[in-house]
Amino acid sequence: MRCFVLSDNTDTLMGMRLAGIEGTLVHEREELLDALGTAMRTDDIAVVMLTEKLAALCDAELTRLKERTAKPLLVVIPDRHGSADMTASISRYLAETVGIHI
Repeated sequence: MRCFVLSDNTDTLMGMRLAGIEGTLVHEREELLDALGTAMRTDDIAVVMLTEKLAALCDAELTRLKERTAKPLLVVIPDRHGSADMTASISRYLAETVGIHI
């Protein structure tokens, strides 16, 4: 099983590639939905990471996918344009997925 990243900027994508995580650079909503659909159908992808800016482009679709599919895990990550408050981001994610409020 592997991770995959969908990024809106080359800095995040290159950093992830240096860590051994493949990904795709996307900018528009339609290309994001196409790339997300491809990643969701790929059997060996266990985690799909999206930058905050991209997640904002398809918030309703992400919520629906998180509710209806167990695999892959969809994770929104901050990037250089995203929020710097990782604690709030992790707390929000736990509250949304598991129902735990920290």
